[in-house]
Amino acid sequence: MLAKVNTFALSGLEGYKVDVEVDLNQGLPGVEMVGLASASVREAKERIRSAIKNVGYTYPLKRITVNLAPADTRKDGSTFDLPIAVGILAASEQMERSVYKEFIIMGELSLNGELRKIDGVLPLIISAYQQGFSKFILPADNAAEASFIEGVKVYAAKSLRDVVEFLNGDEALAPVPHKKYDEMVNETQYAVDFADVKGQTTAKRALEIAVAGGHNVLLIGPPGAGKTMLSRCVPTIMPDMSFDEAIEVTKIHSVAGVLDSQVGIITVRPFRAPHHTASLPSLVGGGSNAMPGEVSLAHNGVLFLDEMPEYDRKKLESLRGPLEDKTVTIARAARTVEYPANFMLIASMNPCPCGNYGSKTAVCKCSPTQIHNYLAKISGPLLDRIDLQIEVDSVSYGELRDKTALESSADIKRRTNAVRNLCRSRFKGTGVLTNSQMTNRQIKEFCALDDRCEQLLEKAFQKLNLSARATSRVLKVARTIADLDGSENIRPEHIAEAVQYRSLDRKYRN
Repeated sequence: MLAKVNTFALSGLEGYKVDVEVDLNQGLPGVEMVGLASASVREAKERIRSAIKNVGYTYPLKRITVNLAPADTRKDGSTFDLPIAVGILAASEQMERSVYKEFIIMGELSLNGELRKIDGVLPLIISAYQQGFSKFILPADNAAEASFIEGVKVYAAKSLRDVVEFLNGDEALAPVPHKKYDEMVNETQYAVDFADVKGQTTAKRALEIAVAGGHNVLLIGPPGAGKTMLSRCVPTIMPDMSFDEAIEVTKIHSVAGVLDSQVGIITVRPFRAPHHTASLPSLVGGGSNAMPGEVSLAHNGVLFLDEMPEYDRKKLESLRGPLEDKTVTIARAARTVEYPANFMLIASMNPCPCGNYGSKTAVCKCSPTQIHNYLAKISGPLLDRIDLQIEVDSVSYGELRDKTALESSADIKRRTNAVRNLCRSRFKGTGVLTNSQMTNRQIKEFCALDDRCEQLLEKAFQKLNLSARATSRVLKVARTIADLDGSENIRPEHIAEAVQYRSLDRKYRN
C-alpha cells in the first residue's frame, strides 16, 4: 500500500514542500530511502523502527521504500522522522483515517517514541502558510515558536502515539493558543545603562548619533577606558523591535538552533560578540549545511568585535560585503542561500599593542613599526565602511567619583526613536530605514549643502584624503546630526562634527 504525507524542508530561510511517499512491498524486510536524503535523514529509519515498536504499534516486516520528493533537492535534518513514521503506519493500515493528508507534519523522534524539538519551525510554518497550508502537527517543544503566526492551527504533540491517536480520532489535541507580540514586549531590564558610564561625553554623543542613524562605530582607546561597557550600553538606546523585525530575527535564530523554545520569539535586539578565535563560517555563515553566522544572528541588532585587530585579516575583510549589502550569500555545490545581515557594527581596539599610544596618563612602549603593523591589520576599505571613529581616553579619578546624576539610556532612547521615526517617514516606500542606508540618489536629495557646507566638506576631503565612500559616510552622519538637532537642512557645524568622527583613521594611519 502507498501513503503520502506532507511536510516541509528548509533552504536558507525559505521552506519548500516535500512529499513523503511510503510504499510497502513483499520482499526482504528493510528500508530504502530515495530522494537525495542526507546521512542524517537516512539514519532516521533506525529511530523510526524503535519509536513505532516502543509506543505499541507494529513495525511492518516488509520491504519499505521511502521517497522524498522533489528528488533533486538535498534533504537535511531530523524533521522527516515523524512524517515518515506516520507514512509507514498509514501504509501498513494502522491509521484508521486518511485525515493525515490535511496536515503538514514535522518532528524528530526519540527511540521511545517521544517527539523532540526541531530547528527552523517558524520559517517553515510561514512558508507553508504562504503556499496555502494552515494545519500543522509539531513537537510540543516547538509550540511557543509557532504560536505567533496568525491564521494557522498548530497541534503540538509529545509523542508518536499522541499523533496517531489524534489522527485516528481517538484523542483530541487542542490547537496551540495564539499569542500576541505586543503582550510579550515588556519594558526590557538591562544590566547596564548610560547613566552608569562616568565621563566619556564625546563617546556617548557619538553612540547616540550612531544609533539614531544606524551607523557603524569604532572605539579606540587604552585598556580600561570603558570601550566594552559603552558598547554593551548601545542596545539600551536602540528602538524596540517591531513585530516584523522580531519575526525576521526569530527565523534566523530558529534555523541556527539557538532560539529559546520556552519563549518562542525574540523581543530584544540581538547583541552578538563573537570571540576573535571564531572561525570564518561561524562569523559570516557557511559549513556543509550553509548555516547562518554571527553577522546574520546580529540582524536588526549589534555585532560587537572586541579588540578588532586580534581578528584575522581574512575574517575582517569578509565583513565588507555584509556591511555594504546588508545580506550574506552562501554558495555551495548543491544550493545557494541568502541570509539577511542588517546589523550595526561596533568595534573596539587599542591604539597600539601596549594600549598606551596617545594616552595622557601612560607612556607607550611600542616602536613606530609595531604601531604601524598593529593598525595596518584594519584595511582602509574596511575603515571607510565605519562611519564614526571615536577616541576614548581614560577616565579621571574626579570623573569616576563624580556624584552628579547622568543622563539615562531612557532619555537618550527618546531622541534616537524620534530620529528613527523621522527616517521611516522620510524614506517611506523605498526600503530604506535609516540614514546610513541612503543611496547616492537619496544623498543628493536629502543631504543638499549650501556654499559654506560645500567649502568645509571640500577642505576636509583634501586635508584628510577622504575616499568617495568616506565622503558619502560623512554626509550621512551629518544628516543624522542635523536630525538630532531638529534642523531641516545640514549646517556647517553638522559637517564639522561629522568630519571630526572621521579623523582617527587618518591620524593613526598617516
